[in-house]
Amino acid sequence: MYLLPLNFFRKQMVFILLFLVSVSASSQKVWTLEDCINYAFDNNLDIKKQVLNVELNKAQQLQSALVMLPSINANGTNIWNYGQTVDRYTNQFATSTVRSNNFNLSANMVLFNGLTLLNSYQQNKINLLASNYDLDVLKNNISLTVAGYYLDILFNMELLDVAKSQLTITSDQVERITKMVEAGSSAKGDLLNIEAQSAAEELTVVDAENRLAISKLSLQQVIDLPVSKDFIVEKPQLKEVEVPKDVLTPQQIFDYALNSRPEIKSADLRVQSAEKSLAIARGRITPTLSFGGTWATGYSSAITQNDPGAAADTTFTPFGYTVPSHEIVYVPQVSYSQRTTPFGDQLKQNENKSIGFNLSVPIFNGWQGRTAITAAKIQKSQYELDLEITKRDLRKTIEQAYADAAAALKKFRASEQKVSAQEESFKYTQQKFDVGMLTSFDFNNAKKDLTKAQSEVLQAKYDFIFKTTILDFYMGKPISINK
Repeated sequence: MYLLPLNFFRKQMVFILLFLVSVSASSQKVWTLEDCINYAFDNNLDIKKQVLNVELNKAQQLQSALVMLPSINANGTNIWNYGQTVDRYTNQFATSTVRSNNFNLSANMVLFNGLTLLNSYQQNKINLLASNYDLDVLKNNISLTVAGYYLDILFNMELLDVAKSQLTITSDQVERITKMVEAGSSAKGDLLNIEAQSAAEELTVVDAENRLAISKLSLQQVIDLPVSKDFIVEKPQLKEVEVPKDVLTPQQIFDYALNSRPEIKSADLRVQSAEKSLAIARGRITPTLSFGGTWATGYSSAITQNDPGAAADTTFTPFGYTVPSHEIVYVPQVSYSQRTTPFGDQLKQNENKSIGFNLSVPIFNGWQGRTAITAAKIQKSQYELDLEITKRDLRKTIEQAYADAAAALKKFRASEQKVSAQEESFKYTQQKFDVGMLTSFDFNNAKKDLTKAQSEVLQAKYDFIFKTTILDFYMGKPISINK
């Protein structure tokens, strides 16, 4: 039998494994910023809770509208009375068991109550709008938070690349100096110094990897995504770090945001809702006029009538005497058997109808009405202060973001110049180190300065992108970090 070489099977297994790895990598989802935000909208528990609050306000608004319609109620009873009782339909004492039924249908409609019902409906309508704006506020806050964590991942990815790049340079120097030490052209101390630097930079790479892993973990937790080590984000083409073409002042951005931001609209609606609460409290100390009517009937087993189906019983009783013979005169007495009046007949016989107006005038109720008015005025003042606080916080946020963006731009430009200078300086230092004109100590210091400058320019870059994203967002633009 012909046997295939063992190496053939090994090559086939390696090919299959590489194929499976490539298929797995290609099918793995790469998360964009928009994907992360949309996932948070669909799965964030705070958003789900606020959505339920919106639904609750919808139900309350519907109820406040329906309560202005006439109320109609029906009830019925089935009662057995034992022992002596006065039957309500015969108005006589009954000692046997009496079964009775009562049926009642009533309708009532409030004609005037100080516009309390109308104001309640309008207040619930305002509260529904405010809850929708609250949902928008929550989504906006989550969007900015997600964008911040997303940029943090990109920042840590670039920091890791810088750390790895510096480690590669140092590793090359370790190899070169090792050969020089073996050849006797370099001192052992130089090798020890460069090896110590390599170990320190390996630690820096590990720290950068840890920061990247933690930033990925934080983003997954923010969007309520089950944590996975295979979480990959897209690395987009970021915005250019430069002064925007249309430069707006913080006041211009604030003026626009004041008319468009949902947190301002929600706070303003809360003030309007408080005004309705005050109107409702005042309405409750006014007279209430309502119109209503009832229809009622009933049945009692104590109500009887002659039984036409039974034979009559005739008896003769003395009535008087004749004159002058004094003969007794008898009068016939005819009696019939009794039976309970049928249920349907009683419903017709006992039917009762009524309509009327009802006026209720509050005179004194423990000063509850006046206290409610005072409380409503205080609550209105509180919401007015909340509105001013919200405006103040919005102004502060815009002014701070504007100042941070301007500072980050200046820092970025300065850092870029510093990086360029450090890169040129490092090239010159490396050349001198390669020919033995500098010690490893000087070489390591130059590398540290370059790494620090590269880190600073990255930090300024991402800080500028995030702050300008916030400013764009307050100008009504969708959150985006792409070009």
